[in-house]
Amino acid sequence: MTISATKGEQTREAVLREALAQASHVGLQGITIGGLAEALEMSKSGLYAHFRSKEQLQVDVLDFAGRVFIGRVLTPSLEQPRGEPRLRFLVELWLGWDGYADYALPGGCIFVTAAREFDDEPDGPVRDRVVSQQTGWLASLARVVAGGVTEGHFRADVDPAQVAHDINGMMLGYHFAARLLRDRAAANRTRTAFERLLRDLRP
Repeated sequence: MTISATKGEQTREAVLREALAQASHVGLQGITIGGLAEALEMSKSGLYAHFRSKEQLQVDVLDFAGRVFIGRVLTPSLEQPRGEPRLRFLVELWLGWDGYADYALPGGCIFVTAAREFDDEPDGPVRDRVVSQQTGWLASLARVVAGGVTEGHFRADVDPAQVAHDINGMMLGYHFAARLLRDRAAANRTRTAFERLLRDLRP
């Protein structure tokens, strides 16, 4: 790899990191090439060299956010023992992603923001990517729950897809309480709801 290529990749990552931070506040539709250029002290033409359109920038920001989320939440969880311990660890890291952890975004979960922005938009590259990411995440969450069934931690008749849906609903409620209501008890309330769900899942 050439030095120039490495520098280009570093610049691109710096832009995506700043764009992700901004998007967590103003949404994907709120980020602009001009705003990023000003924040990073770059020229607009330099940014256009990395992102040929705002739509491409939005898709790339989502992809970048997805890689960060996987690295911070999913991958560490998969290193835990399969079943309930893995699910517990995952939910705790997920709470951190949207709240108190050092890897939390300044304006909250970008995926919640993007879902709100694009839920009623016509089909297109950005909306398709939001849907694809969320569908993939729910499938990953369901696999973790299914591991709990296999290990005997959860009942044999548990529907992993339903449980994934329920946990996702809890996390959306957490986002609402923590971000909009600024409820300092939001994380603990969510943990209480999660414990209630786990009791219902056990044999």
